[in-house]
Amino acid sequence: MTMRTRTPLTILLSAIAVTTGLAAAPQRAVISGAHDAPLTATVPVDPRITVGTLANGMRYYIRVNEQPKNRAELRLVVNAGSVLEDDDQRGLAHFVEHMAFNGTKNFPKQDGIAFLQSTGMHFGAHINANTSFDQTVYELQIPTDSPAVIDRSLLILEDWAHAVSFEPAEIDKERGVILEEWRTGLGAGARILDAQLPVLLKDSRYADRLPIGKPDIIRTFTYERLKKFYTDWYRPDLMAVIVVGDFDPAAIETLIKSRFGSIPAAASPRPRPVYDVPDQPGTRFTIATDPEATGTTVGVSSTMAARDQTTLGAYRQQMIERIFSGLLSARLSEMAQKPGAPFLDAQTNRSIFVQSAEATTLIALVADGGVEKGLAALFAEADRVARFGFTQTELDRYRLTMLKFFEQLAASKDEHTSDSLADEFIRNFMQREPIPGIAYEYALVRRFMPEVTLADVNSLAGDWVPNRNRVVAVSAPKKDGVAVPTEAALTAVIKNAGAEALTAYVDTVSATPLLEPLPKPGAVASASSKPSGITEWTLANGVRVVLQPTTFKQDEILFRAFSPGGTSLAPDSDFVAAETADQVVAQGGLGKLTAIDLGKKLAGKAAFVRPGIDELSEGLNGRALRRDVETMFQLIYLTFTQPRADPEAFRAATGQLTAALANRQALPEAAFEDALTAAVSQNHLRARPLSADSIPQMNLEKSMAFYRDRFADASDFTFVFVGSFDLPTMKPLVERYLGSLPALKRKEAGRDVGIRPPAGVVDRTVTKGSTPKSQVGVVFTGPFQSSAKSRLIIRTMAETLAGNLQRVLREDLGGTYGVSVVPSFAKRPIEEYRISITFACDPARTQDLVKALFAVVDDFKTGGPSAGQIADAQAALRRDLETDSRQNSSILNQLTFAYQYDEPVPDASTSRGLYEELTVPLVRDAARTYLDTTRYVKVVLMPDAR
Repeated sequence: MTMRTRTPLTILLSAIAVTTGLAAAPQRAVISGAHDAPLTATVPVDPRITVGTLANGMRYYIRVNEQPKNRAELRLVVNAGSVLEDDDQRGLAHFVEHMAFNGTKNFPKQDGIAFLQSTGMHFGAHINANTSFDQTVYELQIPTDSPAVIDRSLLILEDWAHAVSFEPAEIDKERGVILEEWRTGLGAGARILDAQLPVLLKDSRYADRLPIGKPDIIRTFTYERLKKFYTDWYRPDLMAVIVVGDFDPAAIETLIKSRFGSIPAAASPRPRPVYDVPDQPGTRFTIATDPEATGTTVGVSSTMAARDQTTLGAYRQQMIERIFSGLLSARLSEMAQKPGAPFLDAQTNRSIFVQSAEATTLIALVADGGVEKGLAALFAEADRVARFGFTQTELDRYRLTMLKFFEQLAASKDEHTSDSLADEFIRNFMQREPIPGIAYEYALVRRFMPEVTLADVNSLAGDWVPNRNRVVAVSAPKKDGVAVPTEAALTAVIKNAGAEALTAYVDTVSATPLLEPLPKPGAVASASSKPSGITEWTLANGVRVVLQPTTFKQDEILFRAFSPGGTSLAPDSDFVAAETADQVVAQGGLGKLTAIDLGKKLAGKAAFVRPGIDELSEGLNGRALRRDVETMFQLIYLTFTQPRADPEAFRAATGQLTAALANRQALPEAAFEDALTAAVSQNHLRARPLSADSIPQMNLEKSMAFYRDRFADASDFTFVFVGSFDLPTMKPLVERYLGSLPALKRKEAGRDVGIRPPAGVVDRTVTKGSTPKSQVGVVFTGPFQSSAKSRLIIRTMAETLAGNLQRVLREDLGGTYGVSVVPSFAKRPIEEYRISITFACDPARTQDLVKALFAVVDDFKTGGPSAGQIADAQAALRRDLETDSRQNSSILNQLTFAYQYDEPVPDASTSRGLYEELTVPLVRDAARTYLDTTRYVKVVLMPDAR
């Protein structure tokens, strides 16, 4: 981790790669000098990381980490991406990545994936890869309780590095898959990107090397050109192997040397070029409109050559830049929360752009027709900082927040997840980002943060987005009545920006305490304990509290609260006000503090509470560190008892929603989703999505009245707490802040508002948009007897059916990039299930692919999944249970569901017993019940033929 913000330009793909050269011998550097080393000193390597280079040039990184236990993250990183493609190879870097999953020397065809899935790993979640401009990364998460699994998994990485098969038949089948992946990305965003990329990356090779490539090349390239990219660029001196997880590091290092050391070095390696983004004088403009664009944005970016990151001085400079972007973004965010703001949202950052360049960006989402106003505001705020600087209170608040943030990271240094560590090592290999470890980094923060002055931060303002290498990028809907400015108009805005009369920013900081006076405590009326470690308290006011202490993370406390009722208790006439009540309260602040004041008051505090109201219940959710747990309880109390009506915030929120939803219906995908929802709900009023037409029905007084009513009675609330706490610490907090909540002793339940799926077959076609892309949705519905076992069976049915549909529609027919099969259930107001199957495809193939879908469904109902699929599903369930049972968030979800729906709290042994009961006949019979072809909804999106 370093201080640099990692968010790239919003409209560009993340594409980062830099060659590097560390010493050939394995290194376990000693960390020292964080407090007093000169700024020219190199940031050292964390001594817990083994970094080495094999004789053939391949780099490796090894680090032991137990989050999660019995798992390891494996990465093969290739310092090669689409920017290296020859003109007739555009798209082949990405194609090579796909072919790695279609057969290698030791794992023909799909055998590698089959092996990994047999260990309980999911394709996509644990088995994946990605290609960008400058790099290709292969990702595996594997179990480490079997040495044989570790060895064979590293063999898969070794094969990917130099032994992909490239069978002609598999290549030809994959053409269709990649063309469908290209099709999936089509739409307004892609068209706008195509218009803007040549300007943003003018005269650079990156401008015409998007990783997805050119469809004509994908259709017609020769096998030799694909293999040529592989042999040119997949070679040890351009690769790194990363292994992070719960294992014996010496054994892993031996395996890496054995597996990868024998890969021959390239005899005559093709030079790996680094492509610059050439300097451009002045300001360029790109203005792109599209009839399917859903919003208007204006951004200003400026590129610079990528800088060295390896020294202490570079770290300090990145820290100052992060402070500057954080403070300016905070000001922009504060502006956006006020009525009549010139933009709906805005932010700034400086980040790695492409391999050779960094970029600073200022970007704003504005209302239609508001480009000039928004651009003027961005320049005005940047100019305000240049003239007057930031204030000491702003800097002090940010400094406190960052120090607390790194303090927490350092305190939980043994709890960083293996995947996040692997990502850091990728950046070290590709960008030379330092990897000193969080202890050393915290020492640097403690050294540098107090000494950073306002002058240091303010000095960046004059050259944050300079008048060189600068691009102003506008994207907007193309529709009648929406004015889009010309280059001349934008030039005039920039020219006039410096002439505007400005005053210094005033940092208003409320002296009002978060909560005063403190409420009088209630009391625990009864207590009980369960063998699983759960404690239940019933308070005198009726509140039920469920507590599950854990030791998985040293400093994490999560909670959720729920009560029956929800929007179902509001009349239809007030439904929109009820549906938006939780948003209105969240934007209004608490007690005497506005939302802006509240954010400032909580600077340096790691405590969060948010209300939520759904159809059948209302509640809260939140989290805190142990040191801030009382702040979390105070926020709970305030959210219950002192929601704040803020007319200005309400006007700002409704204005933002109006602008955000104004163009939603221009999006074909939105028309598809709305049609599918309407068909499944039979167009029920309360199932309709929030739209621009419904914004006038929002009402501050009605929302506040509904919210206050829903939270007026705590006696039917259940609070569930999970995390690193002890009961003696929690009890006085629970008694004071939950025991004092109001109690009316009402007996309530959510109301059945009558949303029902159709009983027969509904078949609809939606025609929308110009993109040559179709979407298909098939939803099976029906009554359901919900239990842990029945839900497990239907989930397994959905997962195995998805595998069959993926094999036929994607692999065999090349008709789609992917098929999604998602089961969902409801216990209240009635018990029902839904199985939603969706995919995108070529409109010309839609009818044939729908037929193929139903043929797969019929075959599945006849024969069910294979025995191997059931075994894989059982293995995946067991592996998921291993990790989920050690995650506070998963435990919180389980406890909340069990208490909300009056079910037994599941334990690991019970769950494993259910897994063992899964059989082919059981899943097949479930398919016959739940995939009822006399009761489903089918909606197809087709492009407009005009």
